[in-house]
Parts: sequence; C-alpha cells; structure tokens
Amino acid sequence: MSVFSLCAAYAFDAAESVILWATVAVLAAVIVAGVSVYFAKRAVFPAYLKYSVLGFTAYALVSGIIMLVLQLVKRTDPEYLQDKWLNADVTGFVIIPLLAAFCAALFCGITMFVVYNKKRSLFKPTAIASAAVVGAGVIAAAVTIGIYYSKHIANDGYYSEYANPLALYIAAGGLAAALVTTALTLGIKDKTPFDSRAIALAGVCVSMSFALSYVKIFDLPFGGSVTLVSLFPVSLYAYVYGTKKGLLIGFVYGLMQAMQDPYIIHPAQFLLDYPIAFASVALAGTFSKFNALKFHQIRFALGATLVGAFRFTAHVLSGVFAFGADALSNGFENFWLYSATYNSYVFVDIALVVAAGALVLSSKSFVKQLESYAVKKTANTAETV
Repeated sequence: MSVFSLCAAYAFDAAESVILWATVAVLAAVIVAGVSVYFAKRAVFPAYLKYSVLGFTAYALVSGIIMLVLQLVKRTDPEYLQDKWLNADVTGFVIIPLLAAFCAALFCGITMFVVYNKKRSLFKPTAIASAAVVGAGVIAAAVTIGIYYSKHIANDGYYSEYANPLALYIAAGGLAAALVTTALTLGIKDKTPFDSRAIALAGVCVSMSFALSYVKIFDLPFGGSVTLVSLFPVSLYAYVYGTKKGLLIGFVYGLMQAMQDPYIIHPAQFLLDYPIAFASVALAGTFSKFNALKFHQIRFALGATLVGAFRFTAHVLSGVFAFGADALSNGFENFWLYSATYNSYVFVDIALVVAAGALVLSSKSFVKQLESYAVKKTANTAETV
C-alpha cells in the first residue's frame, strides 16, 4: 500500500469517530441554543432556525467531502481491493462512472438553479435536458458495471454460482416501476414549482443526509450499520415537497451512497441496493396532505414506515438473488432468512428517523416554516398547492 493510501486509510478510520462525536456535539449545541432562543426570545427563533440549518449544512458539506475523498483514495488502493476480493478494474468500471453520474447530476442541479433565476422561460427545457443527461449518466454507469460483472464476477465461482441475474432484473424492474408509478400517482395534484428555493433545499437536505450517513452509531453482527438519522433530511424534504420531488432527490442520494460504499457485483443489484432503495424516500410524502390525520408526526411516521418497508424489500431481494454465496459463508442455507437478518438494520434506521420526525414536527414554529415552503407565491397572493 502506498504511503498516501495508507495515510488515507488511517485518516478515514480516525475521521469516522471524530465526525460521529463532532456531529453529536454540534447537534446538541444547536438544539440547546434553539430551545433557549425559543423560550427567551421567540420572535427571533425563525431566523435562528434558518441560520442554524445553513450552518449545519456547511458543516455537513465539508465533512461529507472530506470523508468521500478519503474513502475514494482508500478504496482505489490495490492492496485494499485485493483484501476485499475486488479487482482493480472496479475503479474504472464502477467508481469513476458513478462519480461522473453524480457530477452530472450536481452540474445539472446548479444549471437549473441559475436558469430559474436568470431566464425562467428556459427552465422547463433545461429541466428536461438535465433529466436526459443524468439518465444517460446512470445508464452508462450501469453498462460499465455490467462490463465489470462479465469480466470478473460472472464466472468467478463464488457469487456466480448462486446469483440469479434474471431474477435480479425482474426484481429491479418491478420495484422501479412500482415506485415510480406510486410516486407519480400520489403526486399528480402536486403543482408546487421546482423553483430555486426547492432546488436549494434539495441540495441542503441531500448534503445533510450524506454527511449523517458517515456518522455510524453501531454495526450489526451480520453486516449493515445504523446511522445518525441519515435518511431524515431527505425524507423530510419528500414530506414537504411531495413524492415526485422526493423521488428525484432520493435517486440522487442513492448515487451518492453507491460512491460512498460501492459494494456492487451486478448492474441490477446496483439498481436495487442504491438508486431504487434510496429513491423510496419519496414515500415519506405519502400522507403529508392526508388531512384526516391531524398530527404531522403521525403522517410523517406512516410515510417513513413505508420508506423502510420498501427499502428493506429492495435490499432483501438483492441479497437473495445476488449474495447467496455470502449466506452460505455465514452458515445460512436459507437465502431469504440470511438476507432478511442482514438487512434488519433498516428498521432500526427508520425507527430513529420516525423518532426524529416526532421531535422536530412537535415544534409549531418549525412546522409553520415547513408549510411555507409548499406555498406558491403569485403576483398578488399566496396560493397553497
């Protein structure tokens, strides 16, 4: 291992603990200060809330970028790849294409933001072109992952012996179709514009979720880790802006997760474990407009539960049809039991998200601020859509 890679590996392992406790300390300080401001000088609480969110977002961006860079260096080292039974081609055929797809999504988001503010009449064609570019990037990444699979895994005698490519494609296609159909159907009446504020908040929420995903509370015995409510920011965005916009940012967040932890052996498995699994955050907005349920906490909890169930399903199907060899290696003859056990951490993750939602949505000031984001400003009045 090169000196640079060795330093990156040690720095990454050390940074995980530092960021965990630093994030806990920052959040605790923000909460304590917020409670003090709320009771001492309630009139300035909205301003405090705004600037504390912006400050934490800046912290999240810096932390996330540092961790991602260290992790990419660590994961591209030949000795590390050999130790993890990965071929060096994983860099060129998996990591770099995913990074390119994410950069394309980031560039398109910035472009849409600028166009909306400078030349609003061009926003719709820009959005369509951006969707095409990002879609092409994801398809290209899937193709290169397929090439990597055919070169190094299709006949490796380990995963290939128990993997079921046809079932993986059917599962990925079926879940993707079900999720997109559900999100579009639930959001059919959602006319909230995807304006500069919506785009900016999408970036804020994705950045916060990405940083929090590095803050691991504990690892489970068979694999998987519980993070510090990493899905909460993107789920809250879907709850406020609806399922259609939630589907989009969940998809982008899934690409970021693929770069963060690229354990990919098959194109369809990649789709199931990353873009499809994390795009399920769209379902957090399922009950946001269901006025029969009076409390926001209940609406959010029900939506978050659907997110957990869908994400769990995607991961389980991936485990059964792609990672059967791992089940046998861990003493499980029943692939379904192994996959369900391995991915049980999803429910702990979602339970923490529900708890965070119950806490945050108990603040009337915070809820009022959130509701204002779903209000479309017109020339003469404000119309809720």
